[in-house]
Amino acid sequence: MDDQKRRDAGMNVRRKVLGNAWVDKSIANRNAFNTDFQDLITRYAWGDIWTRPHFDERTRRVLVIGTMVALGQWDEFRLHVRAALAEGGFTPDDIKEILLQQAIYCGVPAANHAVKEASAIVQELGLLKT
Repeated sequence: MDDQKRRDAGMNVRRKVLGNAWVDKSIANRNAFNTDFQDLITRYAWGDIWTRPHFDERTRRVLVIGTMVALGQWDEFRLHVRAALAEGGFTPDDIKEILLQQAIYCGVPAANHAVKEASAIVQELGLLKT
């Protein structure tokens, strides 16, 4: 696959996973400093990795959310939790199960913070059960 095909495939997956509004905002915020990085992640993260056939999109979403907990990358964690709930067909219970699993493998402090962050998103999206 050449770079343009990889870029196009990556942009399609990126829009499907994160939603048009988020991607449009990212594109609108491009500048001389970050354009090359945006192109890199579109071609390689989205165009090479997310388009591979072995894992489906749902599995990749679970992996990313869990990895963001492990790394403590809370901006990306919030982005992917929101996208999973709003674009990916995930339920709050799906997110909760990921976080319970991560509590064991990443530690309770990381999962505790993840629950706090995810709870705010669930509530913001009007998905919190009472």
